[in-house]
Amino acid sequence: MTDVQSPFLREVKARGQFHQCTDLDGLDAAARVGVTGYIGFDMTAPSLHVGNLTQIMFLRRLQQAGGRPIVLLGGGTTRVGDPSGKEEMRQLLSEEQILKNTASIRGTFDRFLQFGEGKSDAVLVDNSEWLLPLNYLDFLRTVGRHMSVNRMLTMDSVRLRLEREQPMSFIEFNYMILQAYDFVELHRRYGCRLQMGGSDQWGNIVNGVELGRRMDGAELFGLTQPLITTASGAKMGKTAQGAVWLNADILSPYEYWQYWRNAEDADVGRFLRIFTDLPLPEISRLEALRGAEINDAKKVLATEATALLHGRTEAQKAEQAARATFEDGSLSTDLPTFDIARAELASGLRLTAALVRAELVASNGEAKRQITQRSIRVNDEVITDELANLSSADATNGVIKLSLGKKKHALLRPI
Repeated sequence: MTDVQSPFLREVKARGQFHQCTDLDGLDAAARVGVTGYIGFDMTAPSLHVGNLTQIMFLRRLQQAGGRPIVLLGGGTTRVGDPSGKEEMRQLLSEEQILKNTASIRGTFDRFLQFGEGKSDAVLVDNSEWLLPLNYLDFLRTVGRHMSVNRMLTMDSVRLRLEREQPMSFIEFNYMILQAYDFVELHRRYGCRLQMGGSDQWGNIVNGVELGRRMDGAELFGLTQPLITTASGAKMGKTAQGAVWLNADILSPYEYWQYWRNAEDADVGRFLRIFTDLPLPEISRLEALRGAEINDAKKVLATEATALLHGRTEAQKAEQAARATFEDGSLSTDLPTFDIARAELASGLRLTAALVRAELVASNGEAKRQITQRSIRVNDEVITDELANLSSADATNGVIKLSLGKKKHALLRPI
């Protein structure tokens, strides 16, 4: 890769966040004086997840280097659904659900970006502002004529579906046109010259760069980072229990901390570079640790990543809860806690159902398998009976402690 001079590109290169760029020299020159760049986020769920965090940190790096980040909420494009990486059409959400998801997600960005009116302050905008009022015939004449169907058919999101003989609806086929048009509108409204994203968005980003050139003669840039997988090849942010959500009301700060604490040894250095603001020399020191000492680096990763999202206080509480549970052998009330009616315990609550209720497993079947494998403990005692019940007598200090393996714990609190 060509040497770069701008602080932004230097930083993303050093932190392993660089993959492709449409015009590296041109972007490097623009970034040296401060460039405005954006990433779009569709509103498909009530929370973003760790997979989205790679993109949020991309925007954070831009702002830290003096650029202006734009968070583009996909209130309009969510009505269509991005076909990238999908083998079938996304379920279309109602307008009410999209609005509800948008309201739930907005606050996440405040944790990572500084919003305001300053030169490098972040901007939050929803593409429904310009997509919903569009007149279809006018849009076809002004935008559609610049889009080549031949080229669109070569995009991975389309080509792979066609090769596998998986149907693609016309509404999905239009997604890349709308995304390209977003770039044009953001350039016109905010002087935005850079679109960023994961490597799977490369084709869509290039479309936007070319559409801006054809419609307005604008010099725009595209920049992607590698898609993040774990050292074992698993998709980033996926666990046996599902996605690692960023909203605290869906996934507690303690569980979020535990996700990072459980990172694979080979991932620690890479994750510290991407998901924390620690200085690079300190990261080099931490990733050089070997043997049991690598656990110290994992705790730093967990605390720093959690502090960015949930604040330093919550991160320290999570760390203290983990220490009390794993190192001191005591019971921490900062563990994920789930209320249970005393009437249910009085009649005997099946342990398998309690494990599902405590979100330690996804189903009764999985609970039975874990019990058979001697992975389940109640108040630190291994349970081997698949038909075991919990009762009020199991409560110690007002709670029942459930454990899956050595690292996942939850409390049931009778009320």
